[in-house]
Parts: sequence; C-alpha cells; structure tokens
Amino acid sequence: MSKFLKGTIILLVAGLITRMLGFLNRILIARLIGEEGVGLYMMAYPTFSLVVTLTQVGLPVAISKRVAEADAKGDSAKVKKILVVSLMTTLTLSVIFTPVLFFGAPILAKTVFTDARIIYPILAISPVIPIIAVSSVIAGYFQGKQNMKPSAYSLLIEQTVRIIFIMILAKMFLPYGIEYAASAVMIATVIGELVSLLYLLTMFKIRKPFPLRKNFFKSLGKTKTIFKELMSIGIPTTGSRMIGSVSWFLEPIVVTQALAIAGVSAVMATKQYGALTGFAMPLLLLPSFVTIALSTSLVPAISEAHSLKQYAMVEKRIQQALKFCVLTGALPVIILLVLAGPLMELLYNSLSGAYFIKLIAPFIILQYLQSPLQSALQALDLARAAMINSLIGAVVKLMLIFTLASNPSFGINGVAIGIVVGFILVTLLHYATILKVIPLTFYAGYYAKILITTILTGFAGKYLYPIFSVQLPLLFAIFATVIVMCGIYFLFLLFLKVINKGDIQKAISLIIPNRK
Repeated sequence: MSKFLKGTIILLVAGLITRMLGFLNRILIARLIGEEGVGLYMMAYPTFSLVVTLTQVGLPVAISKRVAEADAKGDSAKVKKILVVSLMTTLTLSVIFTPVLFFGAPILAKTVFTDARIIYPILAISPVIPIIAVSSVIAGYFQGKQNMKPSAYSLLIEQTVRIIFIMILAKMFLPYGIEYAASAVMIATVIGELVSLLYLLTMFKIRKPFPLRKNFFKSLGKTKTIFKELMSIGIPTTGSRMIGSVSWFLEPIVVTQALAIAGVSAVMATKQYGALTGFAMPLLLLPSFVTIALSTSLVPAISEAHSLKQYAMVEKRIQQALKFCVLTGALPVIILLVLAGPLMELLYNSLSGAYFIKLIAPFIILQYLQSPLQSALQALDLARAAMINSLIGAVVKLMLIFTLASNPSFGINGVAIGIVVGFILVTLLHYATILKVIPLTFYAGYYAKILITTILTGFAGKYLYPIFSVQLPLLFAIFATVIVMCGIYFLFLLFLKVINKGDIQKAISLIIPNRK
C-alpha cells in the first residue's frame, strides 16, 4: 500500500470521527447557549482565525512539502534545520500577535462590531495562539514524513477534550450571561489544543530521528536558504489563508452592517448569522473531512512525485482526489437536501437553518473540491496563483453579501448567496490554474453517472421520508431514510459500474488489512 493511500485512509477514519465529534460539539454549543450565543461565538472566531493565520505564516504546508522533499533524498540534517527555523519563526510571531489580540479586543468590540459583548470570547481565546503555533509545526513535520497517525490522533484528542470542557464550563458560565457562556466555549478550545499539543510533543520525542534540543541554536546557523525555501511556500499560502481569514473576519462585520441598513436589529442579525454559520454551515461542511484528509496527504505525495519529475503520478494523485471527493460528497449532499428540515429539528430543535441548507447544498460539492485543488497548487509551487484566486473569490463574496444583504428583499439570504458564489468562483479558478501546468482529463461519463445516481437517490428519499415519518418517531424516520438512501446510492453505483467488487475488496483491505 502506498504512503499516500495509507495516510489518506488513516486521516479519513480519524477525520470522520473528529468531524462527528466536532458536530456533536456544535450541537452542544447550540443547545447550551442558543442562537444568540452561537452568533457571538461565530463572530469572534474569525478574528482568532485571522491571528492564527498570521502566526503560522503558512508554515504547516511549507514544512510538509519541504520535509517530504528532503526525506525523499535522505537529508535528515535539512529536516532538523527546517524544524528549528519553523519553531523559531512561529514562536516569535506568537509572542507578537498574542498581546495584540488580547489588548486589541476592547477596540475591536467598540469600533468594529455592532455587539460589544464580543470582547469576552476574543479575550478568552487569545492564549491558544502560541499553543497552535508549536503544534502546527510538529504536525507539519509528521505530515511531511507521510506519517499521518500523530496528526489524526491529536485531532481526536483535541475534540474529545474540548467537548468535555464545553459541557462543564458552558453550564458554569451561562448564569452570568450569554457572553460569558460563549467565552467558556473558547476556553474549552484552549484546553483542547493544549492537551493535543502535549500529545504531539510526546510522539515527537518518541519517534524523532535526531535530538532537537541538542545544538538547537547552532542549527539556526546557515539557514537563510532554508528560510527562503519555506517562505516561498509559506508566504503565498499565508496570503491565501490570510485572504480567507480576513474575509471571514470581515464577513460578520459586513453582514451586521448590511442587515442594519436593511432594518434588521443587532440582536436579530446576530441570531440570523448564528443560524446560517452556526447551524446550517457546520452540517453542510460535515462531509468535508474527506477533502481535509485528501488535502493533507496530497501535499507531501505530489511534492515527492513532482521533485522526482514523475508527472504522470502527479496527475494520477489529483484525479484520485477529485473523483473520490465527488463520489463520497454527492451522497451526503442529497441527504442534506432531502432531510434539511427534519435534521434541523432533530439536532437543534429549530428550523432556522433548514432554508439555508436547501439553498447552499446543491453547490456545496464545489466547496469540497476546493481544498484538494488548493493543496495540489501548493505542492506544485503555485501557491501564489492559489492566493490570487482566493483574493478574487473573497472580494466578490463580500461585495455580493453587502449588496444583497442590505436589500430588505434579500436580507440574510443575500449572505448565503454571496458565500455560494464565492466558493464556486475560487474552485473553478483553482481548477483552471492546474490545467495550465498539468493536463487533466475530464471524465464526463464518470461524473454523469454519479449525478444520475444522486438524483435518483434524492427522489427515493423524498418519497420515503413522509412514509417513515408517519409510522416512526423523528430520529428513526431520519435513520431509516438515510439507510435506504445509502443502499440505493450504493446499488446504483454498482449497476452503472462506477465502482465494482474489486474496488470494495480493495477498500476493505485498506481499512482492515489481512495479517497472515
């Protein structure tokens, strides 16, 4: 089994569990602190994400790529220098940006956001920045070695610890006010990240091929070239993520200001934004654990093949990623589209986000494809092009959001439309950019068969759910519909020869190896 497939399978399994835990986390947050609390949490989180992006300066991807290249050539000395330079860079930046976020929180709350209560969640999350800075470097190292287990397990640990402390802290802080309950969720995030970092450091100490602390500062000598190599990937990657983070940071500001122009109150705007980004979007992005796993594995796999001039292998890896994303993403998309209302009622005891799911779900598959395409661009030293594509998408998205959301006839629906147009545009630009350097065959027949299968599965689900809902409680009606839809989807894939028995046997052997 290739390192790429093995790493992808490990990340897929861990990603599925992590995403389910993360979704449980979202449900707990929604039920414990309500739409208004979720709105405060979701407004503060982009600010934190922006600062993390600045602190990491694109190094996780750069480390993964450069370590993979050095490892392919057996240059362990260079691997150590990459780690030393990366740690010093991220720690220095975290020392700068953590106080900036902490002391800048009151200014942001008073001047930028329409809800001053956002200061408390921002203050609560600020201590996590140096923790994430170090953990991202260690995770990048393991990914570059194409050893995905430490990264996968660290994500599981982080989510588990976070959920435990959300249940404890949110209940403790809720009597003091919604803003304190939202802050408790942020504190739980800090604790989860800290425990995850301790695990990564332990694994690194056990498995590292060299003593990192020995001659640590001496290793900084003659590293100018390595720093430049890292920054050649890191800066454009940071640019892309910075654009995404700035866009995410500006999004709640633009939304609240636009909705205010449309005559929506600050409290109502917070609730509506919470329903869209806290209820609907997490459910829509639940299947994206597949794309995250593929993206993480793609960078070192394509980097290794590209450095060895194995261009056929580069195309093969990209095609594998795209096909697998569509194959695995189409089923959850049609399930969400058919069962949007029942799922919202079951999970959140609210129908607030159901309309947003129906609006966005038909297009979300392009969002799933965006991440592996961007990873492929980064691995091919086209991170700058990816950054430009992201910038175009972010500008178009924010302009549409403000234009549409400020119109009372659109309101919060204009925000959803802007988000959809933004990710569609970026995905298409990424694909077009790859085509300029790597000729990719478009397998129209393959994708047409999946489309036909998806449509037929959707009709079956739409017909069956009303029957099940009359005879069964809500949970069992949803479960029965999902099981039948999965079976129909699978059978049609076999009938149309999208997959075959050999594919099934191979998948089983990857997940459950035969140990004779």
